[in-house]
Amino acid sequence: MVKNIGKQDRTIRITIALVVGVLIITGQLVGAVAVVLGILSVVLLATGAIGTCPLYVACKCSTLKKPEEKTEEKPKA
Repeated sequence: MVKNIGKQDRTIRITIALVVGVLIITGQLVGAVAVVLGILSVVLLATGAIGTCPLYVACKCSTLKKPEEKTEEKPKA
């Protein structure tokens, strides 16, 4: 799979997943909300770890910065 998640996007996804996980473990989130957010956090953690988001593939978008082409500077005469 082609990577399409940038460094900042990955960091945000993983941070959100970890915060939700901690809230569930400590009992701050319970019931249906905990289940829904738990599933969402697993998806965010997986896509952040892999670096590919299937939704981004479907939308043909990416947050990954494209490598800049190196251009040689011409010496000034």
